[in-house]
Amino acid sequence: MTHISEVGQAPLIDIDRVGKTFHGDIAVRNVSFNITAGECVALIGHNGAGKTTLMKMILGLISPSAGTLKVFGADIHQSGRDKAARRIGYLPETITFPPHMTGLEALRYFARLKESPVGGCLDGLAVVGLADAARKRIRTYSKGMRQRLGLAQALLGEPELLILDEPTTGLDPDLRRLFYALIDERRAKGAAILLSSHALSELQAHADRIIVINRGEVVAEGSLTELRRQAALPVLIRVKADGAHKMLTGAQPDGVGCRKLNGRTVELTCLPERKVDVIRWVATCGYGIDDLDIELPDLDRLYRHYRGELETRP
Repeated sequence: MTHISEVGQAPLIDIDRVGKTFHGDIAVRNVSFNITAGECVALIGHNGAGKTTLMKMILGLISPSAGTLKVFGADIHQSGRDKAARRIGYLPETITFPPHMTGLEALRYFARLKESPVGGCLDGLAVVGLADAARKRIRTYSKGMRQRLGLAQALLGEPELLILDEPTTGLDPDLRRLFYALIDERRAKGAAILLSSHALSELQAHADRIIVINRGEVVAEGSLTELRRQAALPVLIRVKADGAHKMLTGAQPDGVGCRKLNGRTVELTCLPERKVDVIRWVATCGYGIDDLDIELPDLDRLYRHYRGELETRP
């Protein structure tokens, strides 16, 4: 029996002006955000930005130096970390298992620690594609197999809260798709998910909300649509036509940039609010258009923007 919260209740994670200092060095500064049931939030940032420190504070492994942090409505450091831990699934960036154990033995061991039924462990291994390797020693596992075993242990007991730090490291494309299918399934059942990954192209299709952290501080937060609107980065419109190069010398709408990509393709740049006007202009140019491709700012471009890297405007 699970304890999954209903959507609309109080946040499962509530962080208010949290900071963390190690020996005078600031790792996290004045961070505030929350995560509700049924929500997948992506935490992105460079190595050393403070992502793992935040996750460890949420797990109760380290204490904040400032601010308040509540998990399941209570301070995890005061309300009993062990009790809360049974409701959390965690996959660290680097996970190790006793090499002499089989995958099934290791999963049953973690199930007992979590007071979760051991009877479903074989099925749990099958879910992550390890059924055939269940009784093989972990020392024979590849990196990807160990990562799948780590995901299986994170999913033990159908946790209400999943905290996943670089979970797709070492997984091939098929297993990455399986991973996100499992995550989407848990979210549909009401679990809250905090996910960190450098594979930004994967995140943007699955995260309800994205938090960009830079040098310990939150520099942007919102859905992909909201981040695009806030950043106001240029839209790229690639036009393929026999006479496309004439756009370089002809009259162009105000605020439109144009550059040649090859003999038959040019790239136009404009701000998002001008996109439709530019497409209409292209359609009336009479150049015999073969193809037109519109590229909105993806999460990688947005991340670089919020990191403070220069972005050329049209």
